[in-house]
Amino acid sequence: MTDQPTARRTVLQGAAVVGVAGVGLSVAGCAAKPKQPTGPVDLGAADEVPVGGAKLYRDQKVVVAQPTKGAYKGFSAVCTHQGCVVASIQNNVVTCPCHGSQFNALTGAVEQGPAPTPLPAVGVKVQNGKLIADS
Repeated sequence: MTDQPTARRTVLQGAAVVGVAGVGLSVAGCAAKPKQPTGPVDLGAADEVPVGGAKLYRDQKVVVAQPTKGAYKGFSAVCTHQGCVVASIQNNVVTCPCHGSQFNALTGAVEQGPAPTPLPAVGVKVQNGKLIADS
């Protein structure tokens, strides 16, 4: 009978180590920072961004707003909390799926944390009717 508690203790210790390692991997995965575009990126037709609204280009990690007709503003789509790519824009609010941070889609300003700072600006221009984002 003395072997049984030892074997159980060994199994439980092993499970604790695996559990701690799993948490470390989970946190590390959440903190991975997706990269921004490294050069000019063609986002498509400029008229796809509504006047007074914004559009998420998730694959390119860019949010583009058109606060007034013909005036475009770009922001990183990478949340400033832990680097997750934002998931959606509704009612001009950009939402991060990881921890619930929300940003103003027209200004990039934080509307709800835990994000500590606004979404960084990304240069955007219209060229031949297409939006081009710079890093």
